[in-house]
Amino acid sequence: MIEIKNLHKKFGKLTVLEELDLTINKGGIFAILGPNGSGKTTLIKCILGMVIPNKGEIVLDGKSILKKWEYRNNLNYLPQIANFPGNLSVIELLKMVKNLRPKESNEKELIELFGLTPFLNKKLGNLSGGTKQKVNLVLTFMFDSELIILDEPTTGLDPIALIHLKELIAKEKEKGKTILITTHIMSLVDEMADEIVFLLDGKIYFKGSVDSLKKQTEQENLEHAIANLIEKQYQTATTK
Repeated sequence: MIEIKNLHKKFGKLTVLEELDLTINKGGIFAILGPNGSGKTTLIKCILGMVIPNKGEIVLDGKSILKKWEYRNNLNYLPQIANFPGNLSVIELLKMVKNLRPKESNEKELIELFGLTPFLNKKLGNLSGGTKQKVNLVLTFMFDSELIILDEPTTGLDPIALIHLKELIAKEKEKGKTILITTHIMSLVDEMADEIVFLLDGKIYFKGSVDSLKKQTEQENLEHAIANLIEKQYQTATTK
């Protein structure tokens, strides 16, 4: 579904992505992992068209998407930080987004799922961070799209909302959707991810299943496996 070839991105003198090649097949849950500054957000923003790479190609369903926008109509994105206009109510925001996207929506089911009915007429600026994140999730899942990108989706969620989020993700996977997740919550990755893509210093150092990573690093715990991968790469870099 997604083919990325020889992707390069610099910000000034800082190289953020370097010679990055990645293929993500249609259907399944893919976790894009890496420490802060590894290039995860830049990679996601390149796929979204929010960042234009210096070199390389991104192909979605056989078509190049660089400097195009129509493909975004079949893509849902949950940003890490829910920066909503504080003077709008929840229901006003939902109506505005529905007017902007020419697709059928199922916000009523999601509002009930996340218990947002009492908050519909409240101003977004008066909501807690966790409630804003629930609104963020409704906006993301209310449209039917083939590609779903979730950037730190668990931020601020209580245990019940987290369970509902996992159920939503599993349901979308069953429909054959492709779901990209960036997260620091390794338990979520261990439980749900079909494949891991691990970035470090703008390059891919691992692509495969959770079990494959544990086997490669000889670790039973995913957090320890990731830590082992980082330590080995930094040791290799310092000995060069």
